[in-house]
Amino acid sequence: MTRVASLYLPQLAIERLRRDERLRMAERNPTRSNAPPDRARAAPRFPEPVDDNPGACSVPRGGGWRPGARWAQDKGTTAAIDTLPAHQRPTMRELGRRSEPAAAVFRSLRSDDGGGGGSIVPVPPMWGARPTILIARTGQREIVTAACPIALDLGLAIGMAAAHARALVTDLDVLDAAPAADAAWLARLALHAARHWTPSAAVSGSDGIWLDLTGASHLFGGEARFAARLRGFLKRLGVSARVAIAGTPGAAHALARYGGSDVLVLPEGREGEALAPLPLAALRLAPEALAAAARFGIERVADLYAMPRAPLARRLGRAAVERLDQARGFVPEPIAPVVLFDIPCAERRLLEPIGTAEAIEQVIADLLADLTGMLERDGHGLRSAVLTCERVDAAKQVVTVGTARATRDAAHLLRLFRLRIDRIEPGLGIEAMTLAAPAVERLAPVALGAALGGEPRAPDLAPLVDQLAGRAGEGALFRLRGLESDVPERAIGRAGPLAKPGGWPAWPRPVRMLARPERLSAVVALLPDHPPRRFAWRGRSYAVVAGDGPERIHGEWWRRAGEMWAVRDYFRVEAESGERFWLFRRGDAIEDNTGDLSWYMHGVFG
Repeated sequence: MTRVASLYLPQLAIERLRRDERLRMAERNPTRSNAPPDRARAAPRFPEPVDDNPGACSVPRGGGWRPGARWAQDKGTTAAIDTLPAHQRPTMRELGRRSEPAAAVFRSLRSDDGGGGGSIVPVPPMWGARPTILIARTGQREIVTAACPIALDLGLAIGMAAAHARALVTDLDVLDAAPAADAAWLARLALHAARHWTPSAAVSGSDGIWLDLTGASHLFGGEARFAARLRGFLKRLGVSARVAIAGTPGAAHALARYGGSDVLVLPEGREGEALAPLPLAALRLAPEALAAAARFGIERVADLYAMPRAPLARRLGRAAVERLDQARGFVPEPIAPVVLFDIPCAERRLLEPIGTAEAIEQVIADLLADLTGMLERDGHGLRSAVLTCERVDAAKQVVTVGTARATRDAAHLLRLFRLRIDRIEPGLGIEAMTLAAPAVERLAPVALGAALGGEPRAPDLAPLVDQLAGRAGEGALFRLRGLESDVPERAIGRAGPLAKPGGWPAWPRPVRMLARPERLSAVVALLPDHPPRRFAWRGRSYAVVAGDGPERIHGEWWRRAGEMWAVRDYFRVEAESGERFWLFRRGDAIEDNTGDLSWYMHGVFG
């Protein structure tokens, strides 16, 4: 089931300019205060006292005291406030004395204020803002390309001449359009969406983007919650938005712009029903097709449903039929997603097919020389490389190598590929080879100060690790790292062969731990705090001559309810034959719900 979200930004051009202007003003005046200028200049600045023992307070601030409580203790501050004129003194609420009654937030207007006997006059959301339009030069004319809601309410329209707009509205804010900056902003938004929200995103025109939600909406609590979170994110950026989610990109695009709702989630399979009442412009038809449809009296999308396809294609063009089928889901509409980064790639087209190992190795060497040159210019190092060999019979052979550390050493990479050339089946011959680096990292210069000072440098194990991984497999080499858990089998995990693990517990742990604790039999032990004196494990009996413990470990109740009262008592014991074991008893031998007092082997020392 395909689900596509269309994000429509109706006021992107104007809101982006306003946002950029606010950012520029904030950069020019970083210490700008919201207080009036006269009040800001006249108000004295008091030093912030430091309290060694602030104590508890309902409104902690600074050292733990609210400002009123600190100032009340300072007689000099109180005297300084009393010397100020009455109109310059801080209000009681500013001093932190919260017992003073505050003015009512909602107060009914008097009858002589136009309140209509206490009714509240609604204030428009953009009260005080000037009507704004954006203009662009087309030939010798200046055309309106965008208009704010206030300008649209005053009768201005997109496509109108700028001189006509100035004549209709005198107090008009006219700005130059910047379509390139708007497109760059949309591209950045699509990249952000592809990184954080959806697997793929694409720019749809100059006022929105498409988001592929197939299989991803459950990560956000459903499609409706995703749409609400998306609008909230854009609202924080100062951009108004509408979101429509449907089964096809065309239907989502049409409903976002002509659906009449800020958030619209269309159930699966109802695209035709939802598109029927919309105007014909919702199908993204060319102006010529819209003009032809107007001559024939076609106004709504539903008017096209009953028309035969051949006459419809002659009158409106084949593109109109294709758009209709794409919106209803009869014909697929692929979208070109944005690419997070350009994958470095080198390619060779061969004049004659090759099939020997020596020839393949030579071409790989040439490809590596080209690829490492690209990576060096970009300051990157390769972490994985994919070699694709195209055979004469159109079949492809793919070989992949990886590195433990970013590198641009072509000789080392060639050695890794040489280990896997035998996996390539040339068949009748290879006519093209492509080498790509889908995973790269920043590769900074390495400081050589230790080597120049005469101190020996630590050997680089990355080439050795890569060659061993090429022979034994990528999963054969690893290191152990500590995890945040008290349960021993959960406290150890795998890490990369070159990682520097940390966080090991201070308690002694065995060199070898069993994957699953194995139960012991014939255990003789004195309860509750003594190690066993004798036990049997894997068909052999052991007599204990020394022991240490217990180390008590409780269960992790937040993982499973069954571990709420679970207890393990671990002991280190030494047998007569010299072996040293790490074993534990389930339960504390006092409470029955802590364990059944069975014994288990968990590890071996030495």
